[in-house]
Amino acid sequence: MRVYGVVLIGCGHIGEEHIQDIYYRDNIKIVATVDTDVERAKLFSRKFGAEFYGTDYKAFINLDEVDIVIIATYVNTHLSILKDCLKANKHVLCEKPIAKTLDEGKEFCELVKNSDSKVLIAHVLRHNETYLKVKELIDSNIIGKIKMIRMVQNHNTMDWNRYKKLLEDCTPIIDCGVHYIDITQWFNNSKIVEVSGHGLLLDDDAPGPYNYGFITMKLENGCYSSYEAGWSKNLASCNIKEFIGEKGRISLVLQACREANREEGDLIQIYLSETKEYISVNMRSKYKNMYGQIEALISMIEDDIPAFPTMDEVYDAFRIANAADYAIINNKTVIVADYN
Repeated sequence: MRVYGVVLIGCGHIGEEHIQDIYYRDNIKIVATVDTDVERAKLFSRKFGAEFYGTDYKAFINLDEVDIVIIATYVNTHLSILKDCLKANKHVLCEKPIAKTLDEGKEFCELVKNSDSKVLIAHVLRHNETYLKVKELIDSNIIGKIKMIRMVQNHNTMDWNRYKKLLEDCTPIIDCGVHYIDITQWFNNSKIVEVSGHGLLLDDDAPGPYNYGFITMKLENGCYSSYEAGWSKNLASCNIKEFIGEKGRISLVLQACREANREEGDLIQIYLSETKEYISVNMRSKYKNMYGQIEALISMIEDDIPAFPTMDEVYDAFRIANAADYAIINNKTVIVADYN
């Protein structure tokens, strides 16, 4: 069994999600933890058994024992770090969104496509067993053609300072929205052609143009999808995922949101309108399957298989999220084909 040396860049919330799910695996060795806050890098090094720690990732990515770099920093650093990793011939697992601007996103994708290194973007729901099961159910035609998707992902921000930093980086519609835009197209096997929406600044001290957004998306196959995302001191946390078809609907309730039987994991509930029948499927699934992503990247390295999702799919979701952001800020409906 090959053991892969890993450097984690970014020891914040999402960096910890990554490292705590991989550091004890037999095929993973944490070489270094890196953060602009040296004390936090040191803490992660002690906590997760890294050989080294520091504030400058360039001191570690060229080490021979390093195979994979995890980029878990703020989005405005993703492109520059990627360039250095590819120059060092390292494989990369990079958090989403891929870049700060559309032009940087294009450059990011071209660099990946022209590199011999393997790069996987952390669209973690693609590696979530519950979402894979919902995709399987939709593809089985159990609810017929999808007519509407309804998705809500609101956060009550107990750690307001953390969310303020995120809002300085990008809006909720881009940061979280890339996941659900990707899900919308993946589940439909169809492309989004039009987006519109609105946004509100719910907290006076929130950075950015808005901290609550609502978007609607029209797909080529006639399906409509909505996505609501807000980070606010005043919003209630809410997580809704519904997929409505011609013959019924599929509802997803995450384990953390279940009122009963949480020990059974996530709940997939299927309603069939013809028979008025409910079917329940319990899924013991890890919501953020970070090791699953590393496994996928290792398969890309060892078996030379494509990324899942592909870079084209990643960029498409990123571009549509930016189009939706533009639609909100400018109060316009955007034809996706025209947004470049």
